[in-house]
Amino acid sequence: MPVLDSRLPIAAAPMAGGPSTLALASAVADAGGFPFLAGGYKTVDGLAAEIAGARDLGGAFGVNLFAAEADDIDDDAFAVFADEIAADAERHGVQLSPEPVSDDDRIDEKVALLVESEVPVVSFTFGLPSTTAVRALQAVGSTVLATVTTPAEARQALNRGVNALVVQGSAAGGHSGTFTPKRDPRSIDTAELVRRVLAEVDAPVIAAGGVDGPDAVSRLLEAGAESVSVGTMLLRTDEAGTSAPHRAALADPAFTETTITRVFTGRPARALRNEFIDRHQHAQVTAYPAVHYLTRPLRQAAAAAGDLGALHLWAGTGWRAARTGPAADVVRWLAGGAA
Repeated sequence: MPVLDSRLPIAAAPMAGGPSTLALASAVADAGGFPFLAGGYKTVDGLAAEIAGARDLGGAFGVNLFAAEADDIDDDAFAVFADEIAADAERHGVQLSPEPVSDDDRIDEKVALLVESEVPVVSFTFGLPSTTAVRALQAVGSTVLATVTTPAEARQALNRGVNALVVQGSAAGGHSGTFTPKRDPRSIDTAELVRRVLAEVDAPVIAAGGVDGPDAVSRLLEAGAESVSVGTMLLRTDEAGTSAPHRAALADPAFTETTITRVFTGRPARALRNEFIDRHQHAQVTAYPAVHYLTRPLRQAAAAAGDLGALHLWAGTGWRAARTGPAADVVRWLAGGAA
């Protein structure tokens, strides 16, 4: 029996920060795909409300949580980076706090909520949940997934007791799920990564990263994945909560490439290359979530002003193929070669 209970082998990737909405989850489910909610950055009460809304949809769904341990902070490097981006903040009328802020995104409280809610599928990224958390979720019937970016991470995840793996290639948009954020994700085709993982472990795999159409989906399924997780392909759809500036950037021919950067959050993530990245890539520091909190006021102000040069414009390498219109149409298009 497949890990994700859906008619089509397409899952809506959990996209924290706004793009993943209940409307998107509903549209994906109605089209025959598998919907995920993004639990990252949400309050516990806010996540509880979304879970209740997803329950009303009447089908299976998943919730994703961040499992990152806060990075050790090089105070001097952090201070240098904060000072360097201060001028960008001033241009938008905001002042950044140079004091590092850190938290664990209330993961223990969120796990407790998911246990209480008996969520069908729970996925983790940025690291692994505790064995206790995995067992508690499985005890109430949840299928537990972990995002991995290497065969070694896949082995660690299975040793922790998870049921299945989300194998994320380096072409994926947004944050890498790597367990070692000080290193950039190794450049590797997602289908090849799926094959390498399956050569070393025996577990169900959901593939993620580099999808730009139905041919890419077919290649990932042929490599051994049972389902394909898509995010960037849904960012421009009607039901996504993607901001207007982000939508505009995805369609703007002035953007010509994506790149891996830490300048926005302190964790490696793939984004459209813009002026902020070009100015500060040399000074980027690995310090998640401290850099996320440092830059957040600037990013919020830039979004309000429509300043595409200062925004975190998450996008995978296939962003040019992202379509507008109903999400259901995109899901059916992507699954066309596999339905």
